Amino acid sequence: MSSPSLGSALPAHLRWSVATSAFQIEGARADDGGGRSIWDDFLERPSAVRDGSTADPACNSYRQPDSDVALVAELGVDRYRFSIPWARVQPDGRGRGNTAALDHYSRFVDALLEAGVTPFPTLYHWELPSAVEADGGWLRRDTAERFTDYAAVVSDRLGDRVRDWYTLNEPAMTTLQGYATGALAPGKQLLFDALPTVHHQLLAHAHAADALRARGATQVGLVNNHTRVLPRSESDADVMAASIYDVLHNRVFSEPLLGGAYPDLEALGLSPMPVRDGDLAAIGGSIDFYGINFYNPTTVTAADAASPIPFDIVPTPGVPVTGFGEEWPIMPDALRDLLIDLHGRHPQMPPVIIGENGASFPEPDTAAYIDDHDRIDYLAGHIAAIGEAISAGVPVQEYTVWSLLDNWEWADGYTQRFGLVHVDFATGERTPKASYNWYRDAIARSRSGQTAGSGQTAGFGQAAGSGQTAGESTR
Repeated sequence: MSSPSLGSALPAHLRWSVATSAFQIEGARADDGGGRSIWDDFLERPSAVRDGSTADPACNSYRQPDSDVALVAELGVDRYRFSIPWARVQPDGRGRGNTAALDHYSRFVDALLEAGVTPFPTLYHWELPSAVEADGGWLRRDTAERFTDYAAVVSDRLGDRVRDWYTLNEPAMTTLQGYATGALAPGKQLLFDALPTVHHQLLAHAHAADALRARGATQVGLVNNHTRVLPRSESDADVMAASIYDVLHNRVFSEPLLGGAYPDLEALGLSPMPVRDGDLAAIGGSIDFYGINFYNPTTVTAADAASPIPFDIVPTPGVPVTGFGEEWPIMPDALRDLLIDLHGRHPQMPPVIIGENGASFPEPDTAAYIDDHDRIDYLAGHIAAIGEAISAGVPVQEYTVWSLLDNWEWADGYTQRFGLVHVDFATGERTPKASYNWYRDAIARSRSGQTAGSGQTAGFGQAAGSGQTAGESTR
């Protein structure tokens, strides 16, 4: 099958990016006076991390940032998404800021700019200072103000060169996995009592966005993890369960930002958000773009009547899976449908940035060139789905691959590999995979307006070496 012209589905102005996060790649957690975060605390719990690892040295990126800059530059992306950890900059979650850490990120920004790559920092990629969590964390409104002060400290130092910012990464996962189920840091198990963390995170974003713009920022948004929610059957009970899960995972975050109001939680038997006068106006006018991280759909069924929650997440039938197994099904069409549905609900929505999209597959630990056609298939299928959404009118502005590097994958430690670049965590050796070369070449072709070439490199509409359109098996 020949590959279609890139211009047939994707606009010429579409930007290309790649992403990482500090705690997952930096290592050197105590260097330059860095403080403790909720992840330093979480990984010390017995059995909290699947392989017992501690995020050190990870990719050792804090001590060898030039290696990452060289890989980003060679890839040819427009922007590099990385995070600046709050606990490194303000070890106690307040105060003037750690000069040594700010110096480090200032040098890193300069190196990216010198390489022709626009820096696109995330101010919060889950690295809440332990001191802030000890004071109540995202359950307290005061954390929004402390985060705003932190944003001001960072932008005072970097704002003369950095104009584009993500404030928060995946507030849904902080709420659902961090405070509701305890699967991720800070490991709380509050179920529906975790819902105030939604409002406090959105408020933190809105106030921080004001602080960033006051210091010269031109593009500010947050990026949330979204999923296409599918009922297991067409029964009324399954459809209702899917609707409730859609509210909690997606709409409770998107609707205040895009529509200025929360969904009706009281109709679901839940307490309303702790909103004060002016909060929703601040949140509703706070974004220059809407960031979406997407990995997989979620299939939901009604829970047993004795369950404390009204839904169960079950395997998505009939689709392939990533290295996470049934937990992460592969269905590119779900991204297309999610984007079209969101745009249908909010036709005046701002530009959309896909802030993360990628997949983990089993790969060797020792340094090697990885011919990762499974990852290329995944990326090709999702980029094609984005092209279809753009053709349907969704204003997608940018696409970002997660991740540049294999990394420390939170509670899964080093057992999952998402990178375009293989990392031997024992030696630190980096080896670009086939997917790195594919993404680099695809970006170059998109800019030249050429169609995808033949041979081993796949175009966006074709899975490499598979002889079928990426995502075809999911339809």
